Amino acid sequence: MSGPQTPEHTLDAQGDSSLCRKDEDIREGTQSSHRMLGFSDALLSIIATVMILPVTHTEISPEQQFDKSIQRLLATRIAVYLMTFLIVTVAWAAHTRLFQVVGKIDDTLALLNLACMMTITLLPYTFSLMVTFPDVPLGIFLFCVCVIAIGVVQALIVGYAFHFPHLLSPQIRCSAHRALSRRHILHLVLRGPVLCFLAAIFSLFFFPVSYLLMVTVIFLPYISKATSWCKDRLVGHRDPPAHSAEVFSFDLHEPLSKERVEAFSDGVYAIVATLLILDICEDNVPDPKAVKEQFRGSLVAALGAYGPHFLAYFGSFATVGLLWFAHHSLFLHVRKATQAMGLLNTLSLAFVGGLPLAYQQTAAFARQPRDELERVRLSCAIVFFASIFQFAIWTAALLRQAETLQPAVRFGGQEHAFMFAKLALYPCASLLAFAATCLLSRFSTAIFHVMQIAVPFAFLLLRLLVRLALASLHGLRHLRPAQPLRSQAPEEAQSQLLPSSC
Repeated sequence: MSGPQTPEHTLDAQGDSSLCRKDEDIREGTQSSHRMLGFSDALLSIIATVMILPVTHTEISPEQQFDKSIQRLLATRIAVYLMTFLIVTVAWAAHTRLFQVVGKIDDTLALLNLACMMTITLLPYTFSLMVTFPDVPLGIFLFCVCVIAIGVVQALIVGYAFHFPHLLSPQIRCSAHRALSRRHILHLVLRGPVLCFLAAIFSLFFFPVSYLLMVTVIFLPYISKATSWCKDRLVGHRDPPAHSAEVFSFDLHEPLSKERVEAFSDGVYAIVATLLILDICEDNVPDPKAVKEQFRGSLVAALGAYGPHFLAYFGSFATVGLLWFAHHSLFLHVRKATQAMGLLNTLSLAFVGGLPLAYQQTAAFARQPRDELERVRLSCAIVFFASIFQFAIWTAALLRQAETLQPAVRFGGQEHAFMFAKLALYPCASLLAFAATCLLSRFSTAIFHVMQIAVPFAFLLLRLLVRLALASLHGLRHLRPAQPLRSQAPEEAQSQLLPSSC
């Protein structure tokens, strides 16, 4: 009778199993898709984030005032940026769904994926045409053509994978209804490009309809879900056909992989942080001739003139870093992301991508002090929306906390109050700074810089502050006069916002 296996034997068995899988892949000419998916997630997050560059590089001369025309121009460009950012995330979601079906890749599939990525890299250029020439439909037309090409390449990947079933995931490969699965994934991949095809046609003679159709691409899954719900309410729920039960058990409508959501989100935060230092390197290196003539050859004095720019950089980087920290803390306790959480995460990332614009506005305080109030308010608004959508992710998770959250951060959990404070800190701070600038407009720059300095220290002291607040609340509860006994036990009346006693 054999004894129990040691950890060494277990590791050896796992290693042998991995080697057997690699040998099998080599015989079939296939390979794991993990590294290719990591590359794709990184590239897509970069493309989505650099969409903000045409907006941040909007030229406003020192003589120009931040008047209604400039505000309207920036608002239009920000709106178009948000739309195109969300369309890129739709393409990323379709790519994620596609590789839920495709389990392995070969050389041909890898090359097709590279063709898809190359087409995606053209999107920032077409977006630049859209914001530079808003009245010329060619930019919209080319953007839609790129989205259509992305859909065509993804459809080719689907057709190729189903033609060689050994590339499919085991669940689809062993299914008796592969043809139905293929139609279903093609529908998910192509519905966005079909709407962009219509948008391209309308761009030739009435481009406002094109913008409406492109916005529809973003919310199409939720429109479809709402339509199905209304139909069930009006007509009554109908059971799906028996032959479709297997394909829909694969849950292509269910949330995306939590790991890929985290990878895409980390990519966006990393690129935003990098864009900040690129602006420093590009705009804040003194010209040698100016150093000699204006500062008598003193590089230290020349760099001192850029002090406000470096202050804006450190404040903006701290904001990006702490928003990432809050996002990381949240998803550390997330078990599964629902569709609503995925949409809210995308909206949060879209405003995180706008933080380089906030940096540009704060760096301009010294050059254009008369416009500082409008610039401070714009920066506060960007930070507020980036952080409030993070808070909304957690709120949506609490609605289905049994399946989405770890027990520690659920209602009554030990970390619930701390997570609430961590995610509410930036929305409250940015909203307070915005309100303070309305009352004390003369000190708007000082108020904004105080917020940027105070929030990191608040994060450091947050756990201590939360513990003091909870201890105070417990003390106040004990000071209240005794209530007459009721039918339920006192423990049942404990506030859900307070952690349960150990």
